[in-house]
Amino acid sequence: MIRHGGNLLEGPPPNELAHYGLIPYALTHPGTSCGWIAVETFRGPAEGVACASSGQLGRAVAATAPLPAWETVFTSMFVHASLLHIAGNMLFLAIFGPSVEEALGRLRFLLFYFAGGIAAAAAQTAADPSSLDPLVGASGAIAAVLGGYLLLYPRARILTLVLILFFVTVVELPAVVLLVLWFGLQVVEAEVHGVGSGGGIANFAHIGGFLFGMLTIRLVARRRARLPTAPAWL
Repeated sequence: MIRHGGNLLEGPPPNELAHYGLIPYALTHPGTSCGWIAVETFRGPAEGVACASSGQLGRAVAATAPLPAWETVFTSMFVHASLLHIAGNMLFLAIFGPSVEEALGRLRFLLFYFAGGIAAAAAQTAADPSSLDPLVGASGAIAAVLGGYLLLYPRARILTLVLILFFVTVVELPAVVLLVLWFGLQVVEAEVHGVGSGGGIANFAHIGGFLFGMLTIRLVARRRARLPTAPAWL
């Protein structure tokens, strides 16, 4: 998940991200509506997310018909800020998702995926409950898939492209090493940047989703996980 729109191969405009994204403040303040507004100030035009009691945000927000906060928990998983954003998420899902789905079955995998997205949104909201930055993207749910994969297939091998100076090589890494490094990076970035940085990455959502996946995968896996027969590419 990211906290606001990206700038590489841009996706939806900011008002759409605010409409379908999850705004933590709206979720933690029942009876509040949040939306994208554009107003004139003495310094010139200004725009951004604004929140107020339901029915008191003005015509600019009322015209967009803000979604109930609970609905945006789900809609936010399907909205991405850029082509790069969705491409990165789908790459991880394509590599790690099929093996986890095999262990859970299609229906349980679908429920596990959405539950992971909810847990990720809850973690980011708990970390920054007053944030007005819309959360969008599937990476919180995919983080749960990564956490589940770590416990089911720790000995699996992942073929990883590595850049060394000006040379590109392929390294075969154990899944446990790659995924622990990925999780550690999220923790470090969360510690360094905190919840209010302008970097745009919702690290606490990734952490929450990953931990959810690790804690629940054994409860829902319906069959013994089989080690993938060939290394996966990343």
